Parts: sequence; structure tokens; C-alpha cells
Amino acid sequence: MRIATITNWAYGATVCLTIVAGITMVLASSADKVERAAVRQRDLFDQLTFEVENDLAELTDQARLATVTDDPSHAIAYERTRASLGSVEQRLARLKDGGASEQELRSLAEGLRWATTLEDEQQAAIAASRRGESATARAIVFGPEYERELERVRFLIGRFRYMLDQRSDNAIEQASQASQRLRSVSEAMVAITAALFLLVLGFILKRRILRPVMTLSDVVNRLADQDYTVETPAFSQVDEIGDMAQAIRIFRENGLERQRLERERDADWAVRDLLARMTQRLQGCESVSDLFAVVRLFAPKIAPTLAGRLYTLDNRMKLMVCAAEWRGAKDQGVKDQGVGERGPQGTDAAFGPDDCWALRRGQIHAPGGEMLDVPCRHVVPSAARATICVPLTAQGETIGLLVLENLAADHGPDDSTGVYIELMSETVGLALANLNLRDVLHQKALFDPLTGLRNRHELDDALRRLVATADAAGTPIACLMMDIDHFKGLNDRFGHDAGDFVIRTVAAVFAGGARDDDLALRYGGEEFLMLMPGADEALALERAERIRERVAGLDLTQEGQPLGQVTVSLGLAVYPHHGPIQALITTADAALLRAKEGGRDRVVVATQRNRVGGISPAVAI
Repeated sequence: MRIATITNWAYGATVCLTIVAGITMVLASSADKVERAAVRQRDLFDQLTFEVENDLAELTDQARLATVTDDPSHAIAYERTRASLGSVEQRLARLKDGGASEQELRSLAEGLRWATTLEDEQQAAIAASRRGESATARAIVFGPEYERELERVRFLIGRFRYMLDQRSDNAIEQASQASQRLRSVSEAMVAITAALFLLVLGFILKRRILRPVMTLSDVVNRLADQDYTVETPAFSQVDEIGDMAQAIRIFRENGLERQRLERERDADWAVRDLLARMTQRLQGCESVSDLFAVVRLFAPKIAPTLAGRLYTLDNRMKLMVCAAEWRGAKDQGVKDQGVGERGPQGTDAAFGPDDCWALRRGQIHAPGGEMLDVPCRHVVPSAARATICVPLTAQGETIGLLVLENLAADHGPDDSTGVYIELMSETVGLALANLNLRDVLHQKALFDPLTGLRNRHELDDALRRLVATADAAGTPIACLMMDIDHFKGLNDRFGHDAGDFVIRTVAAVFAGGARDDDLALRYGGEEFLMLMPGADEALALERAERIRERVAGLDLTQEGQPLGQVTVSLGLAVYPHHGPIQALITTADAALLRAKEGGRDRVVVATQRNRVGGISPAVAI
């Protein structure tokens, strides 16, 4: 029951009890009035009866005096007194008006009739006394019969007074008892009203209001401090306190939901920040290996419960090759301690693009989703439902694949994680495509498309690195310049295709004579250049002669047509013996020019600088 209802009922009961108490008090006051009226009535009746007795005694005395003394004044006084008295009916009417009952009035009327009889005898005695019959007069008023009648009148009046006293006493007692009862009822009503007030006050204020309000106040204070872990009291009563408890419960649930949403938002912002940082790092990657390192670092942080592999497409073998692998945490709550971490199931062996439905369809493939789907052949059956394959595409071309396994459940990642996976796949795919494009552009910029050798764009930087290393180690650097003899005539006789064929073949022989540390490049046209760090003049000359001999021993045929013998001329210079590094290539080129002037198909070494007296005359070697 609601507090307002209890209060209203208590107020109504209090009002009713107060009204009843007031009525009983009024009735008690009426009973007191009845008692007082009974007392007044008895006093009135006593006064009237005493008057009757006194009048009768006075008449008797005056009548006796008149008969004894023969004094006429007594007879006159008797007549005057008798004349002042009313009749019996008048006296009875006064008593009846005073409230005397019929039985009481009959008893008194009988006494008054005997008193009238006595008056008649008194008048007869006075009349006899006037006639001189004194003895007769005295016999009448002093005789025994007169005394008996006088006593009878007194008895009847006394009986009337007794009856009157009995009735008055009864009336007074009844009125007193009624007044006492009504006062007791009134006092009881007042006591009940006070008890009800105190009960309602104690019940409502202490039990229904004070205790719950104190409890709710503590809960509200903790909720105000955003401590939504506090348990709200379960008040089942349907009243204002229950409404307040329900409102506080709803507020707490809203606060918990708001905290959950804030945590999700913070987690989302954290993941998006990781994605943004990952995107920035991917944009700064200089190589594919840098990209793989970035993915291995950020992917487990973006999706902690997912273990994965990154596959790239090997265009030569037409296979998806595992380029990076990372572990996930089975229990995200303990991942910081390294507990429960493992990689995806299965091996990282290469597989064909047709083994993956995501690569076939060009869309994300998740066999463990709500819809029944076919698992990929490259995934082990035990992990098929928890695995999701995400193709990496750029400009409609598939360049890689993300294979992710959910370690926390037997199905794919939830929707929120799926959004992060899509963003991560787009970022990784775009970065991988940019690196591949940059590699292609780098290859085109640094390598000659005809021969596959490096071109001269990187020559200056490579030469500086080699010189720095040679100076630090105190080792020489040999520079070999080579040119195909009579190439223009060969090109004119057989055409440009034959010329390109000769260039490719000679470039292959030239590159085959280089060591791992050597730098072989196409210098321009039919000219080639090789830098050989750590090679002295003798070693470089030996390798140059070997290259010349191999080229001279070639038997070239292009589309069934023999091209004849091809020879090359080579010029050799060694740093620092043949001059400073700035003139190394120029010196080797000058040696090549002398080789052509000397008849071609030969190796010429540059002149050596005189370290004591300057530069000595040039000596052909």
C-alpha cells in the first residue's frame, strides 16, 4: 500500500475517532445535565412537600390556638393563611410540571385530600369555637381521630418524598453511570487516536520512510560518484519509496549501460587509434618486410582473440605464400601475461588461389557464420568454423590474403571486430599494393629492361658507398668498362632485334663474370660498367680477360641466321692506383678508348699515377 494511502486512511481514522470522542464527550455532558436536572427536581419536590407539611402544621396550630384561646385573631390568621394556599389541583399541577410521575402524584394527591379533610375539620372546630362550643372545638382538633389523620397525611407525604428520592437517586445514578461510561469511551477514543497517530508516525516515518530513505540516500550518493557497482535495495512495496527505488534502479541500469557504451567507445577509439597508427607506419614502410613486421606488431593488438597469417601472391609460382604469422590470446583477460596465446591451427604451407573461396569470390568468406557455407581447403577442418578469410585487393586485383582464426569461440569474429578486420585488410592491401607498385617502379628506374642489369641512375650512390667501405678497409676498387665492337654495323646488317639479342647475350656473360659484391650495370647503349670492390689490378685484369674470351667464343644465331663473331673491348682502372675516385670511371673509359684504338678485342689498363714525383708518362699494359 502506498504511503499516501496509508496516510489518508490514518488521517480518516483519526478524524473519525476524534468525532466519536467529541460525540461521547457531548453525550457525557448531557448525562451530567440530566444528573443536575434530577438533583434540581428532587430539591424542588422536597421544597414543595415541605411547604405542604409546613402549611398543614401552621393551619393546625392556628386552628388549635383559635379553639383554645377564643381569640378571634387566630381565626382571622387561619383564614388568611388558608386563603393564601392554593387548591389541591394547583399544587399537584406544580408538581406535575416539575416532572413528577402519575404514581407519585397519586400518592401525594391522596395525602393532600386527607390534608383537605383536616382543613374541613379545622374549619368545623373554629366554627364550633365561635358558637361557644369550645369543648367540641377542642375535641375536633385535639382528638385522636384528628391526630391519626394528621399522621396519615404526614405518612403519605413522606411516602411521596421517599418515592421521589428513590426515583431521583436512580436517575442520578444512571446519569452518573452514563456520564462515566461516555467519559471512558471518550478517553478510550482519545487514547486510540493517540496510539494510532504514534503507530502511523512510527511505522511510516521509521520503517516505511526513514530506513528506506537512508538506504536510498547511500545508494544515491554512490551513484552520484558514478559508482554503478552498488546494489540497489529491492523494495517490493508499491508506494512512493518503491517508486523511488525503481527509479534509482533504472538510473543505475542506465549508468551501467552508459559505462558499457563508454568502455566500448573507448575501446573502439583505442582500436581506431591503433588502426590509424598502423596506417601511418604502413605508409612509412620502405619494403615488404617492413610491412610484414608492422602487421605482426599491430594485428594482435587490434584483434587480441584472433590469430592470423598474411599470405601474398607469388606470381611466378601462382601460389599464396605465408609472409607473416601472429598469435592471439584465447583469454583476453590474461593476454598481457602471455597465458593462452597460440597461433592459428594448421601449417603455413603455400596453396593455390583456388583452394580459398575468399580468393575465388573476391569477398570475405566465413564458414562459421549464421549461414551455412563451404570451408576452404587450405584450412584444417577443426578450425574451419572459427576461421575467416579476407582477400587483399587493390584496383580489382588480388594481391594477398588474411586468414584469421577466432581463439575465443567456435565461430568467426563478431560484427564490431569484423569492421576492424575490414579496415585493417583495406589498409594492408593498399600498403602492399603501393609497395609492389613502388618495387615495380624501382625496378624500372634502376634496372635496364633489356638486359636486367642495373642502369647508371644508382651509380653515384653505389660508388660513394663502395669508396667509403674501401677507404675504411684500405682495399682497392676496380672499375671495368666494356663496349661491343662494331655494334653499329651489326645492328645495320641484321636489324635492331638482332642487336638487342646480342646486347642481352653479352650482358649475361658480363653479369656472369661478376661476384656477389660486384656491381654490374649497363652504362648506356652497348657499353657496360662493373665496379669490383676489393679487387686489385691483377685480379680485375684476369676477370676482364675471361669475360673477353667468353664473349669471343659465343656462336650467336638469331632466328636461324648466324650473326658472326662478336668481340668486346675493355678498359680497366683501379682506385686509388690510377687516380682519385672522381676520375675513376673517366680513367677506365679512357683505357677503353685506347683499347678500341689499339685494334679492339682486348683489355687495356689505365696508366698508373706517379706517387713520388707526380704523374709519370702513360705506359700501355
